[in-house]
Amino acid sequence: MRFSTRMMPSLIMAVVGGLFASGVVGPAAAAEPELSRLLTVVQSGVLRVCTTGDYPPYTLRDAEGAYTGVDITLATDLAATLHAVPQWIPTTWSTLAEDFVARCDLAVGGISDTADRRRVADFSVPIATDGKTPVTRRGDGDAYSTIADINRPGVRVIVNPGGTNEKFARANFPDAQLIVWPDNLTIYDQLEQGTADVFVTDSVEGRYRNRTHPALQVLHPDHPFDSATKVYLLPRGDLAFNTVVNAWLDVQISTGRSAQLLDSWLG
Repeated sequence: MRFSTRMMPSLIMAVVGGLFASGVVGPAAAAEPELSRLLTVVQSGVLRVCTTGDYPPYTLRDAEGAYTGVDITLATDLAATLHAVPQWIPTTWSTLAEDFVARCDLAVGGISDTADRRRVADFSVPIATDGKTPVTRRGDGDAYSTIADINRPGVRVIVNPGGTNEKFARANFPDAQLIVWPDNLTIYDQLEQGTADVFVTDSVEGRYRNRTHPALQVLHPDHPFDSATKVYLLPRGDLAFNTVVNAWLDVQISTGRSAQLLDSWLG
């Protein structure tokens, strides 16, 4: 079933009202966030959002601590729909699942669907589909176009720790020299400076970086090495909250708003 934007306030009130009527939530249950995250957010006026801030075009934190990006805009709009404001909770790819469970109502920012994350969180409806592809210097041509090209002794593969990029690199490039770089945002500088040869990441990030690092290129972005859906992390088993978030996301996808936001970042 599709929902229009104008239906969302009614949907939220219907879900909350239904929980009260059924006795699932009430004054006592409101103290149990796992039973009534939607009620907690509506009552507090705050939506706590975990995000790494290092994965444009989805999430980017600047030097002053301000966040921008496709998922930042969407999460801000979702909070407004819930009559709340977003509270950004900084996290890392290594600690994303742990931080989400302990501190957040939602996690956003180019998050891939993985089995490890499914163990601790429910997933939203798929927001996009993407896959891993190489980013290299333009002067290297297509020397690192395939997994076999990259998986050779002497090839310096740089990767950010804790997420699917590192997992993919360790699984596919055992013969290459792996450089684990702690800052995803400055990985591209390392490529430009020649201290690494290739970075394998999601194609959308590579395409965005073509704009900010013209000396680099993303190889075959339309034909990545693999495929994975991008999702938001949702509280495990929270039917009320997850129903509202997914209905709202369905509107953003079906109306083309999420795609328009992505296009505005990629140019």
